[in-house]
Amino acid sequence: MAKILVVDDEEIMRDAVADILELKGHRCTVAANPKIALEQISIENPDLIISDYKMPGMTGIDLLKAVKKERPSQPFLMMTAFGSIEMAVEALQNGADHFIEKKDLEHAEIIEHAVAMVLEKYKYRTENSALRKKLCEKNFIGHGEKFLALNKFVETVAPTNASVLITGESGVGKEVLARAVHYQSLRAGGPFVKINCAALPESLIESELFGHEKGAFTGALKTRRGKFELADGGTLLLDEIGEMPLAAQSKLLRVLQERVIVRIGGDDEIKVDVRIICTTNRDLKQEVENGTFREDLFYRLSVVPVHIPPLRERKEDIPDLLNYFIGKLNEENGYAVEEASEETVAMLQKQPWPGNIRQLENAIERAMVFCKSGILKPDFFDIEPAANTANAAKPKKK
Repeated sequence: MAKILVVDDEEIMRDAVADILELKGHRCTVAANPKIALEQISIENPDLIISDYKMPGMTGIDLLKAVKKERPSQPFLMMTAFGSIEMAVEALQNGADHFIEKKDLEHAEIIEHAVAMVLEKYKYRTENSALRKKLCEKNFIGHGEKFLALNKFVETVAPTNASVLITGESGVGKEVLARAVHYQSLRAGGPFVKINCAALPESLIESELFGHEKGAFTGALKTRRGKFELADGGTLLLDEIGEMPLAAQSKLLRVLQERVIVRIGGDDEIKVDVRIICTTNRDLKQEVENGTFREDLFYRLSVVPVHIPPLRERKEDIPDLLNYFIGKLNEENGYAVEEASEETVAMLQKQPWPGNIRQLENAIERAMVFCKSGILKPDFFDIEPAANTANAAKPKKK
């Protein structure tokens, strides 16, 4: 059931609406005027706001505009005792989801139906938004030549079961590309499981990969499945594979060859059907020469290698990335930023972005904290002029 805020200067009316909806299982709070309502919205975070149209001082339309400025997706139902087509049109044009007349409240089922309709509309809107977000996460963002090459790579490789090795600097989107391969493969309905090889101590990595039986070691209080079992039927992403200890590399190679695992402390062989995707910002060929990475494992993992260029080599994709992050941050934070100015786009394209897409996203997120609505301009960014950045990177002549 939903949390609903009812706003009306008439006590009898707002209580009547709240009573009707609470009988349907909703949780209602009331406000005697829009000013009080605005204070309650930030505290209650209602699923739906029902407001009278005509109130002294601040009207229902004023409240609607104020709410939509800060919370663009907030469901809102307008009601009035003096209904007219003009009022309904005004309310809908300003973002209301529905408009009813107070005389309809004589029939409880009418407001019940109106509320159910708005909430259902919001549910589908939320689901579609989540789906769009998921679809965006499945695909790279851009339109340049290098982006098209990566997209073509995904289309070609995804339908196969070949192991993929993704290389590139930190922050270029290696995990995003890995997810794209998974979600465009025949395994898309299966799990996508990630393990960060750099974040685990050597003593734990085998347990994380292969699982363990109860009592296998101190602290193993119950049987635990490893990442290979969790990823069965799907894809396992071995992030920062270059950080994996040699001992674990040897056991990983056996699993890739035989497609079976044995939990630590166990005897039974467990078959696994897993596609392997690895990412690294290291030169694994050099690691092989240095003796820190197994040559046979390297060839097993790099059946299909791909390198993601740094952002400074595909600046033509920055406008697309900028629009994507604006939409994402609007949705996550309730901002209403419309677009970035041409000056902003030009400024961002002049930057070297050593931290790549991750750094770009952080810069945009910071700028939107101060912008929140309207046009995203250069003034909102904490970025030094590109010329100064470039000069700072060059050694001074003696």
